[in-house]
Amino acid sequence: MIHIRIRRPTEDDKDQLVEFFKTVVVDTFIKEGIEEMVDDLEEEIESKKQYLENDLKSNGKLRYFLIAEDRGCIVGTIEYGLASDLINSCTNGKYKNLYEVGTVFVRPDYQGQGMGNLLLNAMIQELQYQGIREFCIDSGYSNAQKIWRKKFGEPEYFLENYWEEGQHHLIWKIKL
Repeated sequence: MIHIRIRRPTEDDKDQLVEFFKTVVVDTFIKEGIEEMVDDLEEEIESKKQYLENDLKSNGKLRYFLIAEDRGCIVGTIEYGLASDLINSCTNGKYKNLYEVGTVFVRPDYQGQGMGNLLLNAMIQELQYQGIREFCIDSGYSNAQKIWRKKFGEPEYFLENYWEEGQHHLIWKIKL
């Protein structure tokens, strides 16, 4: 039986979260068929570690994480912060004042069970509580793109072959 608890991370969660990021990113790269892109894989993990550091050092002011836990084990994450440099460059600065929701990661054996929706709903409640009325979300992963398209419709930005032939980058703007 699953017993999910959603909460803010603490310094004590850091090591477990870094291992969690590695597990999910490696699994994602394998599922996307891009596991040979080792530099990108390492960069993705490092960026998530930096986002976590920004959250912990600023007490959620620079980045704000929520984690999903099942009996003490981290099974999902989500965070928000100012739109990334990637989003800003792809939108020519149009979204630079928007918040971006990202790092929607679910442990492979918990995927397809509504964990991402649970985390997203919790984050939307937090955004509304903070008075934030719109945000953006992006993805270069085809599996995540399918999920976001189903949930949010067509993206505002479709950057064809952004990563390489057949690997696009999509960006959505969501109003609450």
